[in-house]
Amino acid sequence: MKAILALEDGTWFEGTSFTGPGETGGETIFNTGMTGYQEVLTDPSYTGQMVCMTYPLIGNYGITKEDNESSKVHVAGFIVKECCKKPSNWRSVISLPDYLKEAGVIGIEGIDTRALTRHLRINGAMRGIISTEETDPAKLVEKAKKIPTMEGRNLADQVTSTSCYAWRENKPVPVDVTSGYKWSGKGPKLVLIDYGVKWNILRLLEDQGFEVLSVPSSYSEKQIRDLGPDAIFLSNGPGDPGVLDHAIKTVRALCQDFPTAGICLGHQLLGLALGGKTFKLKFGHHGCNQPVLDMESQKIEISSQNHGFCVDISECSDLIMTHKNLNDETLEGFAHKSKPIIAIQFHPEAAPGPRDSEYFFARFRNLVKEALGK
Repeated sequence: MKAILALEDGTWFEGTSFTGPGETGGETIFNTGMTGYQEVLTDPSYTGQMVCMTYPLIGNYGITKEDNESSKVHVAGFIVKECCKKPSNWRSVISLPDYLKEAGVIGIEGIDTRALTRHLRINGAMRGIISTEETDPAKLVEKAKKIPTMEGRNLADQVTSTSCYAWRENKPVPVDVTSGYKWSGKGPKLVLIDYGVKWNILRLLEDQGFEVLSVPSSYSEKQIRDLGPDAIFLSNGPGDPGVLDHAIKTVRALCQDFPTAGICLGHQLLGLALGGKTFKLKFGHHGCNQPVLDMESQKIEISSQNHGFCVDISECSDLIMTHKNLNDETLEGFAHKSKPIIAIQFHPEAAPGPRDSEYFFARFRNLVKEALGK
């Protein structure tokens, strides 16, 4: 079935839909990972975005039960050079085309993904439309121009959990906290604020011995304090951090009294809460092969990344840079000089990607341990 991908600047590509008819739009970005497409599809941080995979053959190993990073597909559209219709993998339970069909997400193949990627690198991420319904590229370009830009969009509220849940034995367990919450006492009491959390973050926090309770992003400072946590964790998530006024206010208050860590959007919110600024990157960092320098150890880590905004802490005298991106020298991590606060922009939980930075979770566990005097 013929499909058109049209960008807001008038550029368009003709391909084929491998998921049937439909139309979708969003910010068009590219991801440089060779594998990990299932984790990309189910990462809430990709909400509102159409993802172009730069590796030319996607879908080889199908879809497995174990590799989801949330309960559903979040990307707005999926763009590949060639989609494998018959995967080869003993763990696979469904093919990529059938998986996207069930999720109601459009996939397009047969376009020059190298040309698209180069265009986005030169001109920046931009709004786009994929359609099998409209075949006039000019009309689709006009539709693309009407899509809201990523700057100014609050998408975290769309993907946050609607209720609280505990993470126990590698799965979410719904809990009722209306009359308080009874912690088991098996480990440090950690409240994770869910702005679109990936499940592997929860898995690794549990592995570090934390007793994890996830709360919606709408929770107030008082509601969180009333739960009696020992520490706070701020998850990843989509959209523009600068418009999340409620979250910034809540984080600013909580991090004064609790050991706090943040990843991705959580990193950005901590930066804003502590006096920093955020700005939009030209085409963002999306993939599993971004080199990052750990300023303390001077070791280079190959990291998994997915973000379109960056933090500037140049005017924050209380914060120090802990990690730097070696491609463009943007900030990838910071710590507070006197408080138990750490944050990184990239994804130490990987899923997909290398596990070079997994130590971040142990580092936070040690900070909490010191703060509690245990």
